[in-house]
Amino acid sequence: MSKKVDFQQSLTGLSEADLTAKIQEDELRMKKLSFAHAIAPLENPQSIRSLRRDIARLKTQLRKTQIGA
Repeated sequence: MSKKVDFQQSLTGLSEADLTAKIQEDELRMKKLSFAHAIAPLENPQSIRSLRRDIARLKTQLRKTQIGA
């Protein structure tokens, strides 16, 4: 299975509070990565892109749980 599918399956059982906490944690991590990349180039700059997409997936899952779909 791909990383995307594994990530989405791991989110299915989480509550709204858990998803919100994970979103905040990942957004903070992304800010730190972006800041570090601005100062000195990261070894793997693609990690910023993958983290941004993971945050979008988290927000999508949070919205699904909120509307009950």
